[in-house]
Amino acid sequence: MGLPLLDRSKRSVHLTPTGNALFEDAVKIVAQADATLAQLKRLGRGETGRITIGYVASAAYSGILTDSLGSFRRGLPDIELSLIELEMRQQLEKIRLGELDFGYIRPPAIIPPELNATTVLREPLVAALSVSHPLASKASVRLSDLQADLFITPRQPADIGFHANTLDACGEAGFKPRINSNGRDFTTIASMIAVGIGIALVPKSMDCFRLPGVRYVSLDDNDVTTDLAVVYRKNESNPAVNAYIAHQRTLLQKQERRD
Repeated sequence: MGLPLLDRSKRSVHLTPTGNALFEDAVKIVAQADATLAQLKRLGRGETGRITIGYVASAAYSGILTDSLGSFRRGLPDIELSLIELEMRQQLEKIRLGELDFGYIRPPAIIPPELNATTVLREPLVAALSVSHPLASKASVRLSDLQADLFITPRQPADIGFHANTLDACGEAGFKPRINSNGRDFTTIASMIAVGIGIALVPKSMDCFRLPGVRYVSLDDNDVTTDLAVVYRKNESNPAVNAYIAHQRTLLQKQERRD
């Protein structure tokens, strides 16, 4: 060190002021090194870190998103979760590019080959009608009784998400629907329905979204479901993300056993 650290006499050895200062710093350095090593080990085990999760709005209404996040945080509270509401095609691209770690989407959708998609929920479709609609007071309706109505869907291609669900369900009921695909999101669609612009086929869980002027009516003659799926990279290297993937698999296995 170039400085006296010890003061030696015949009877004892003492630290010099310089030696004492070095000793105090050395204790701090060793403690910090131990803490850093412990933090790195926790990171490697997937106990800390950060996960960015995308979701479509209807995933929040279903309860799946909140249940999964809540139970995950109870087990691994030191992992930071960042939530971003995104249209599902944007989610798929961002996950593929590594800008997003995990996503909740509503198939059908074109899944890039680098990603895995697993269905975690299947829901029946219901009709969202204006309270002024002639059939709004019914407990249930036949989808074919709505064929004269204008069906509102999100801004999606015909083979994607709720647009595809609507075409499939109406086709099963024996007619081709008139489509207005200008719904930016479910709030916009519900508002359009409330003022009488059209109707929509939505997940049953949407009945928790109680916008004034909208009523949700069950369908008697429809077997088409709307699915909720989780999407993530096949070759994931982030231990925290892998911990969330494993958690989601565990939840799905529990659900399958209950079913």
